[in-house]
Amino acid sequence: MTEDLAVAAPAPATVTSPAKSRPALARNVTVATKPFGRDRGRTGNDQHSTDPRAGSFRVDAHHGEILQGVFVAGGRLRRGLVTLPCPLYSTRATFLPTEDSGTTVRPAWRTKARRAADLTLARLGHPIPGGLLDITSDIPLCRGFGSSTADVTSAIGAVLAATGRRLSPAEVGALAVEAETASDSLMYGGRAVVFAHREGEPIEDLGELMPLSVLGFGTSPGGRGVDTLELPPARYTSWEIEAFRPLRGLLRRAVRDGDAGLLGRVATASTLLNQRHLPIPVLDDVLAVARAAGAAGVQVAHSGDVAGLIFDATDAETPARLEFAATRLDVTETWQFETER
Repeated sequence: MTEDLAVAAPAPATVTSPAKSRPALARNVTVATKPFGRDRGRTGNDQHSTDPRAGSFRVDAHHGEILQGVFVAGGRLRRGLVTLPCPLYSTRATFLPTEDSGTTVRPAWRTKARRAADLTLARLGHPIPGGLLDITSDIPLCRGFGSSTADVTSAIGAVLAATGRRLSPAEVGALAVEAETASDSLMYGGRAVVFAHREGEPIEDLGELMPLSVLGFGTSPGGRGVDTLELPPARYTSWEIEAFRPLRGLLRRAVRDGDAGLLGRVATASTLLNQRHLPIPVLDDVLAVARAAGAAGVQVAHSGDVAGLIFDATDAETPARLEFAATRLDVTETWQFETER
């Protein structure tokens, strides 16, 4: 278990994002050391998946965050988040080496994935000139499922698979942020990592996430989503900044003890703190349904329009609780999934 990196520091009223530059890798932070670059199993339908020269890599979506805010680490305030994995959707990237310089991506509009592939080749010292990158994905866009991070992370993994190279999750996180400005922590798989999403560094690895059942739903009319690129970084008050300190500690304990109830309370608190920045119009009703159904808590995408009721996947009463909650939520779309361990 990683020790708390927080130290005493005055809390200013607002937090600004770090200047755009290549993120340095984290120091003095213990994180999962499993190398990144091994294929994760599911077969894609991309054109070059059977070519022996090609490398392929799949990344699952996420479902917003369990916790997002600012945290004291290394003597300064840092924006960070803890992602909720979601195996409902995934992205597969396949990279076929060519003699052409640079990367060509299909479809052409997935420019962040192309940039991630080029950055990875540069990071590896250009072992090959370039390649053809195919992206296949069923992740909905602009909802908070992490579609762009899945594109970027799968592209990095595909290049690594094609070149037979490996990078650590921290190195992949740094490349992902360089490719898309801000990234989720999909490169850490099912681990609960407090991730500095605008720096590409792990702040703290809390451990493996316990099994959770989630009743997801959309919070915008017709599931129209949110233009996440237009959302400015949240400007937190001094009170909000102080509130994140104990929430991080409580989440650490929840993951350590496998306590879904405590994790749910942390997620609910983070959801309430997010209301001032990206409000959910029906949140009061959602909280009432969560209480009536015996949910562990409520989580949201802090830059999207998906949210979920969290339940303990090991509880025998969870299927009935999920069914009850699904009939009570006054929303137009719902879905269910379990996190994988």
